[in-house]
Amino acid sequence: MSGNNNSKPVTKEDASRIQSSQAKGGNGTGTGSFASRAQSAGDKNTNNAPQGGNAGAKK
Repeated sequence: MSGNNNSKPVTKEDASRIQSSQAKGGNGTGTGSFASRAQSAGDKNTNNAPQGGNAGAKK
C-alpha cells in the first residue's frame, strides 16, 4: 500500500469493526491475525494522534 495517498489511518473504531466481523465469520482474532494487526494499528494511530482541543476546527 505504500504510495497510496488516499489511505486513512486505522482508528480504534475501525479495528473494533474488523475484529467483530472476523469473529462472526469464524476467522481467528488471535496473535498475528488480520484483526489483531488492525487493533495494533488503531492503538498506534490513537497514541500518535495530535493532542489539542480544536485542531482543524473551522473559524
